[in-house]
Amino acid sequence: MADISAADVKELRVSTGLPMMDCKKALTECDGDKEAAVKWLRERGAKVFEKRADRVTAFGRFGMHVGVDNATSAMVELKCESAPVSQNEEFIQLANDLATALANSDGIDSADALLELDSPSQPGTSLGAQKDELFNRIREVFNVGRFVKIDGGCGGYSHNAGTVSGVILAVDGGDNESARDICMHVAAMRPAVLSVEDLPQDEVNAERETLRNAALAEGKPENIVDKMVEGRLRNYFAERVLSEQAFVKDDSMTVGKFAESKGMSLKQYVHWEISDDGGNSEEG
Repeated sequence: MADISAADVKELRVSTGLPMMDCKKALTECDGDKEAAVKWLRERGAKVFEKRADRVTAFGRFGMHVGVDNATSAMVELKCESAPVSQNEEFIQLANDLATALANSDGIDSADALLELDSPSQPGTSLGAQKDELFNRIREVFNVGRFVKIDGGCGGYSHNAGTVSGVILAVDGGDNESARDICMHVAAMRPAVLSVEDLPQDEVNAERETLRNAALAEGKPENIVDKMVEGRLRNYFAERVLSEQAFVKDDSMTVGKFAESKGMSLKQYVHWEISDDGGNSEEG
């Protein structure tokens, strides 16, 4: 049996990030062969993951690859078992690497396909291997959830305190800070759609009829009711429509007017919140 020195164990621990006792056991099992020990640790980690794969992953964060001058942009949901892990620097790096790889690739239609891509931060290593190595060190299950790729420039914002949410906003023109500010607004105010035209017409008609009946019940003259209704509909739009909402950072103007003042056209947005069942999604 090979003589396993403390220096050998320390070297393996530094290269793998795993506990000293695990590294010593691996070297012992592999008769001091460091490459074989690394493989042994990976295989052992895979077996542990298999046993834990069905654990609930109700925490996490959203990786972003955004910029108003980007040719492509992306957002990826990376989930984990506990809130502290979602703040781990390597977990954050993995989430952002997933988004960057997605933005720079075509035809990715599943989490498995995404994990087969090369890691942007670890050349020569797949994202799947990067994920497995991180699991080996942290021993929490990670799952890739929803992801979206958008052609063109986008702003982005990920809120990671309390309710964890991510917003990606496709724009023409503008600047990164202004686009991010609107994404922050979306996360806070949760609009249903981007523009008035995006609202289902039957819902608008139903609201219009409700407001009309209410005005008539108030005894308002019928010849001015329709004008009153259209005025009151603006409040309905201001609650549900992004471009019509009062901007949270300056409520003297709407989001639409703020974007216009920055030379920015709003095209679409995606707003997701972390959840184990993949729910809580809004797109406009």
